This record gives sequence, structure tokens and C-alpha cells, in this order.
Amino acid sequence: MEAAGAAALEFAYRVDRGGFALDAAATLALSGITGIFGRSGAGKTTLLRCIAGLDRAAEGRLVVGGDTWEDGAERLRLPPDKRAIGYVFQEPRLFPHLDVRQNLEYGIRRRAGAPAVAFDTVVGLLGLAALLDRRPAGLSGGEAQRVAIGRAVLRAPRVLLMDEPVAALDAEHRQEILPFIRRLHTGSGIPVLYVTHSIEELCQLCDQLVLVDAGRVRASGELQPLLARTDLPLLGGEQAGVIIDAAVASADDGDGLAVLEAAAGRLYVPRTAVNGNRARIRVRASDVSLCRQAPGATSILNRLPVTVQKVTEESPHAVLVHLDAAGDTLLARITRRSARELGLAPGAELIAQIKAVSVRPARA
Repeated sequence: MEAAGAAALEFAYRVDRGGFALDAAATLALSGITGIFGRSGAGKTTLLRCIAGLDRAAEGRLVVGGDTWEDGAERLRLPPDKRAIGYVFQEPRLFPHLDVRQNLEYGIRRRAGAPAVAFDTVVGLLGLAALLDRRPAGLSGGEAQRVAIGRAVLRAPRVLLMDEPVAALDAEHRQEILPFIRRLHTGSGIPVLYVTHSIEELCQLCDQLVLVDAGRVRASGELQPLLARTDLPLLGGEQAGVIIDAAVASADDGDGLAVLEAAAGRLYVPRTAVNGNRARIRVRASDVSLCRQAPGATSILNRLPVTVQKVTEESPHAVLVHLDAAGDTLLARITRRSARELGLAPGAELIAQIKAVSVRPARA
């Protein structure tokens, strides 16, 4: 991903702790939600702490929107409290002696610049109105984390850093809070760096991706084309798949399914996969089958005309087929035997079949 000047965040950091070394650099678009993705221990949190100025062992350079915050060669290093950032940790870290309103107002008192979004707007976007008079001890984990996010946003940061903010929550509360994060970003416009090791969170929330492995940035760029890169180990194997953006033609067709219109064509998905007029869905390679001709009677509702772009070997028995679906990309994992019997080659025209029940929501 290349960006420049006021529209970019540029970093280059080195940290050496004997058993672990970070040597990571990238230039990112200063917009949207950028997922910093990788396995546990890859260096994601260390990178975020470097950007926040919290890791004093770090050496490097950081330029945010054209302003240099750190440059080892020039002996320049803004302290953490002088960096216009908001930081959301895995735990809420609220002040227990203050109620929700007072915790939020603390963010205003620590404001880094002109307010990006008003207090009442943040309260509305995060659904906090009924919680303002309560103390942290009386909040659920999801409620407390929403307050922590609101406090960070009210600091008016130029960048919001989020370090696996739902990792400490159970599955129910995790799914509760993710839509609030997306809604808040849309309402505030504040760029977000979001650390996660969950492919589901990445697909649901993010627009851009920084792939971190063993302390290095292996790739960065727009999310959708990177997800289709099967040469990146963290995104291959069982994780291999794509996301498709679509318009919601019908939120309920009477059978509990929503009807979507994408570049690839009409798609039927579970009603729970959509919320609003747009939907983003994740289609795994293992959920796509291929045939040379349109099938007759079949239980599979989603049948899309596709063209083979390339076929890559994945294992001794399986291949990944890269497909163009009228501009949308699909991946299909099939056996080598099936590929041979279908006579697959670049340019071959096929029908891709996707079970409606296998399509997963990727954005709330």
C-alpha cells in the first residue's frame, strides 16, 4: 500500500529483546480501519506500542499525516502524551471511582486537538446513554469496553490504536461490540489501527491489512486483494477465502434468506448476515464447488458464472482455483483429480456453486 504526505502513516521500527526481534516498516493510507494481523507472538502489540511511544527500547521513524513524531537519526521522539493518539487496550482500564460520564469526560480533558466528534454523538454511536450514571463495577465486559473506546475517541486523536479490544470478551459480547466499532469509525472518520489474530474480525471490520509474521511486515495493502493471495501462509490453508461487497436487494425473501446483488451476480445468504443496505460477506475456498455446465435440480442456491484465472497447487491432493466473477474474485479448493477431469486452465468458463448456509457475514 502506498500513500503520501497528509494522507499517510509511515513507520519503520526495530526492537531487539534477545529472544524476539521486531524489524517492521510500511507506509499506510491514513484512513479507514487497518487490521494488523498475525499469529500470537508475531509482534503486533509491540508494533502498536512503538507507534504509541510506549516502547522505549524501540528505534525508528514515525510520520503521521506529514508530521514527524519520531526519527532516531534526528534524535526526535515525541513522548506518548504528546502524540495525538487514542489507545484501547484488551482490558477497559476504566477509573473505578468515576461513573461512565466522568470516565468519558476524562478523555475530553486529555483532548489532543480539535474535537472530531461531539460527546453526545459518541454516546449515541456506542449506545452509552443508559450507562452514564453507572460505575464500571456495574458494567458487563462489552459495556465497559465500549466506554473505553468512547473515552479514547473523545481525546480527539489523529489515529485510534486498538489492541485486540474484544479478545477478553466471550463470543456473545464480542459480536455485540464489533458493530459498534464499525459504526463509531463511520461516524467519526478517525483512522484506526486494529490489532487482531482473528480472521473473522479482520474480515468484518477492516478495509486495509498489515500482515505481521515473526516480527516483520510480510504484506500490506487493501484487504480484499490481499485475502486472495494464497502465497501468504497466514491467509492460506483453511483460512483461504475472499470477501464480496454487495447491495441488499431484500432483507428477507420469506424463507429466512436475504437477497444480495453483487458484481458476481445474485446471492442468497442467511438473513442474519445482513444489517442495512450494504453487506460484506466472506466466502471460503472450501465452500465453493465448480462444474462445467449449469446443474439441473440442486439444493445449492448460489450459482455464478466464472472464468478461471489460474490454478495453484496447494497440496499433493488439492489445488486452489482463482476465479473471476464479473469483477469479483472467488477461490475454490478442489481435488487435483477434479481439476484434471474438468480440464481446468486459464480462460475456462465454469459455474461456481456456493451453499447459502456456508456464506458468513463479514461486516455488521
